[in-house]
Amino acid sequence: MPEVPPEQTGIMDQGSSGNNTAASGVLPSEATTTQPKDAQNGAVKRNRGQTSKDRREFARKKFKERNLEMKQGDKEAQRQPNPERTEARLPKRKVALLMGFCGTGYQGMQTNPNARTIESELFKALVSAGAVSADNATDQSKVQLQRAARTDKGVHAAGQVVALKMIVEDPDIVAKINANLPDQIRVWGYVRVIRSFNAKTACGSRIYEYLLPTYVLAEPNKANVEIARTVPFHERRLPETSAEEMAQLRSYRISPEMLQYVRDAFAKYKGTHDYRNFTVTRGCTEVNSKRHIYHFDVSDPMIIDGGEWVSLKVKGMSFMMHQIRKMVGLIIMMAKERVPLKLIDEMFGSVRVNVPKAPGLGLLLEQPVFDGYNQRAANLKQGASNPVHFDDYKDAIQKFKQKFIYDAIRETEAADAVFNEWVKSNEIFPEDYSYINAEGVIPESAIIVPGQVRRIPPIFLKPGDDADEAAEAAAAAGEGGLPAEAAGASSDDEVDTKDD
Repeated sequence: MPEVPPEQTGIMDQGSSGNNTAASGVLPSEATTTQPKDAQNGAVKRNRGQTSKDRREFARKKFKERNLEMKQGDKEAQRQPNPERTEARLPKRKVALLMGFCGTGYQGMQTNPNARTIESELFKALVSAGAVSADNATDQSKVQLQRAARTDKGVHAAGQVVALKMIVEDPDIVAKINANLPDQIRVWGYVRVIRSFNAKTACGSRIYEYLLPTYVLAEPNKANVEIARTVPFHERRLPETSAEEMAQLRSYRISPEMLQYVRDAFAKYKGTHDYRNFTVTRGCTEVNSKRHIYHFDVSDPMIIDGGEWVSLKVKGMSFMMHQIRKMVGLIIMMAKERVPLKLIDEMFGSVRVNVPKAPGLGLLLEQPVFDGYNQRAANLKQGASNPVHFDDYKDAIQKFKQKFIYDAIRETEAADAVFNEWVKSNEIFPEDYSYINAEGVIPESAIIVPGQVRRIPPIFLKPGDDADEAAEAAAAAGEGGLPAEAAGASSDDEVDTKDD
């Protein structure tokens, strides 16, 4: 028999080995991964020898690798043509959009589901004008849209700042945005800002104006006081006010003594105080309820269409929900009875009382102020950021205020007597305001006890409501036992409970 060459022997041995493996029922892949027992034990020992630090380092390494792969995948996807894209991708720039609006007919500034709001109108106009791409048209967060301050239902703003990442390639973009907005909402312009600009946190202070008809400061109506004194609580109703009676009210003129009293009263708010009694109960503590007011000024009286008005202007670092309207409401109640001003100091104390909110109709956001940001921006390189202010649009803003805000406030008051209805409700249901007294002290009867059931005026109950059940629900909600409507409120207020 001829001798087989070594090469052939090797080939035959390999084939024989493969056949033996198959015949034994072990797959080739299993055969190749089979390790000696001591080798397996060695691997186990090495794993057991790893420290927590080793495992953390391994996890970090894998995390970085995955992130890198994802980023590379995203870049590759961006380079690939998108058959569904119908427009060219244009660069976005971080801007501060300067705007103003009349809030009549809107449920506030901020977007809310199933509500007509200023923000939703603005965002639709930005999309239609091409300032926001179609890819981002369904989600405001994609362009990082944020406001400097919230506003309540029906509250106006002469100056408001909205920050977002916007397409600004078109030199006529502001005109195109305005063309897609109703006349009562206007965009004044925009300012390029740094990428980290936050309209809320960069805002150092806010200025609000409140237009107040002076007839609300007149002495209490004797007929209303008599109803409160003689008619059982749940049988009281607000009487109709005739046209002649309204004309008489609007002929009221504030005296120099009353004007000085009101100015002194609002001046008491200046400084840093605890405003727990001027906001909602829930979540409010001594720690988060202190606010700083720079000034609260009262103008000389103005005669408009036969009625007398004063303008109240307040500048503060930030405001809580309901704060400004409650500050105004308290002074109105005090002025009507000439309550000693020391009551305001007691209101800054720890006891909780119910303070009525003045109507939202007279309130408007004058402007947010960005002095601190503007000083920092001045030190940046040329073109990195411009100062955020409304100085270039003063004339346009004043014309807009007169036509769409001041006239709207006056016309609404003339048609609906909003302030008179508010005064009547407080005079006929005075039970929660026993601190309005000649001594200027807070009696025990006015102090809110947590969980205490308080009566709700029947004029605020809906058909079919049970008064006792409604009162219990209101107490459980932490609003001092009265629903928002009972204090002249709406669903939200000028700002939210966070700093705005």
